[in-house]
Amino acid sequence: RLAVVPPAQLWEKHGTALLWLGGLLLASTVVIGLQTIVKHQTLAINFPLRLRWNFHRLMLGQSMAFYADEFAGRITTKVMQTALAVRDVLFTFCDVLVGIGVYFATILVLAAAFDLRLAWPFLAWLALYLASCVFFVPRLGRIGKRQADARSMLVGRITDAYTNINTVKLFSHTQREAGFARSAMEEFKAIGYQQMRMVSAFEIVNHALGMALIAGVAGVALFLWSNGQVGVGAVAAATAMALRLNGMSHWIMWEMTSLFENIGTVQDGIGTLTRNRAVVDRPDARPLQVPRGEVRFDRVGFSYGQGKRVIDDFSLTVKPGEKIGLIGRSGAGKSTLVNLLLRFHDLESGRILVDGQDIAGVTQDSLRSHVGMVTQDTSLLHRSVRDNIVYGRPDATDADLHAAAQRAEADGFIGQLTDLQGRRGFDAHVGERGVKLSGGQRQRIAIARVMLKDAPILLLDEATSALDSEVEAAIQASLNNLMQGKTVIAIAHRLSTIAAMDRLIVMDQGRIAEEGTHRELLARGGLYARLWAHQSGGFLSEEDDGDDDPA
Repeated sequence: RLAVVPPAQLWEKHGTALLWLGGLLLASTVVIGLQTIVKHQTLAINFPLRLRWNFHRLMLGQSMAFYADEFAGRITTKVMQTALAVRDVLFTFCDVLVGIGVYFATILVLAAAFDLRLAWPFLAWLALYLASCVFFVPRLGRIGKRQADARSMLVGRITDAYTNINTVKLFSHTQREAGFARSAMEEFKAIGYQQMRMVSAFEIVNHALGMALIAGVAGVALFLWSNGQVGVGAVAAATAMALRLNGMSHWIMWEMTSLFENIGTVQDGIGTLTRNRAVVDRPDARPLQVPRGEVRFDRVGFSYGQGKRVIDDFSLTVKPGEKIGLIGRSGAGKSTLVNLLLRFHDLESGRILVDGQDIAGVTQDSLRSHVGMVTQDTSLLHRSVRDNIVYGRPDATDADLHAAAQRAEADGFIGQLTDLQGRRGFDAHVGERGVKLSGGQRQRIAIARVMLKDAPILLLDEATSALDSEVEAAIQASLNNLMQGKTVIAIAHRLSTIAAMDRLIVMDQGRIAEEGTHRELLARGGLYARLWAHQSGGFLSEEDDGDDDPA
């Protein structure tokens, strides 16, 4: 129409249309600007971080049994990659599919405006393209799910080697660990090849459909032009749209492939991240109240999986303020009993009561907040010494912190600590799981942490096993002070460390074999007396040991 409008009359005849066009251009700039701000400044960063935070909270609430069967690195990878995959799925839907839908609808309208028959090749192409997507894309999604799991396993194996690098070096197994990771890489590569074969087939089919589209549109357009039913402009426009759509179809293919790979990643991650918890609080769970500190095991039964019962019809009452020692061969169920008190596992039968309250009916957090525990396998957070000690009581003052460290005989070595960033003393970082410290130093920090927590129920599982005799003697007085007024359950293979307890419980095959004071048990000449007689250097001899406690 511009060809028949004099330039001097352009504004007069088409001024309104030009204003509308300018307004649309301005509006599109505003809309795109808002979209970019929302997408890149809000969703691109905040959305996956929010998901990761929620996934992380879910994982922190999982039971100990869940972590016993999983690589830490594998779980971490699923937390990280699942959040990104969810974001990318949403972006693909919003940016690609909606935009392509609008673009294709515009092409159909323009082609039909020239001649309805020009729209037929586009519709035929769309039908065949959707059919190819229905065939290829779900298969790519299933491969993507397997690939995500293989990637998580690969990261888990690598992380496991780094976490246990001391063991790897000690046994000179660097090459073996490299091979262990390589096997996971080979599995990941095999799945990657399957994916690329499927993508290659999809791309070949897509290219063939694109060529058929161009040929079909050009053929129909030339046929209509030769019969005088459309002009040259229609032929040029239809062919140009076909060429443009062919180019976009390759981009669409990759976006669709990426979309379903991400959907596979999400499916794989959700399968792990939303797994049901083995131990959950009841809907009506109440906070535990511990005014006295009595602990009662009432006919408790428990086994790991379908195996033999580790704890069998076990009954025991620990009076408020009483200090008992659990003794027995390895595998007798001592550590399992302590874990059941902490409700790391649910019972198969019986009850455990604290001041008359069934621990199955109280919240797990409130239960564990009233229990302090020092274990033989002490691991620390990769944070400062200060952070690790105040973990027992986050609102503790510096005076409380230093007092706890001093009581635990830890203040001497803490003052000499330094790290690569130049932080010293309580601000020095201890490395992953406390690797920068010796076993005895880690255990003293753990003891300081429990001293700071000052819980009414105290569990000691080989609490001084990593201390030398001199340090143990120095800290024993502090432990005795810590135990005053508390209900204490202590486990030790070094019988001399718990011989002074109010009562000793000798366990065998998940049951109580004997109980009494040190002198009473020696006088009976039973299992305890044999264990005591077989001690070498204060420890149970190996001939009395069975299998380790199932953890």
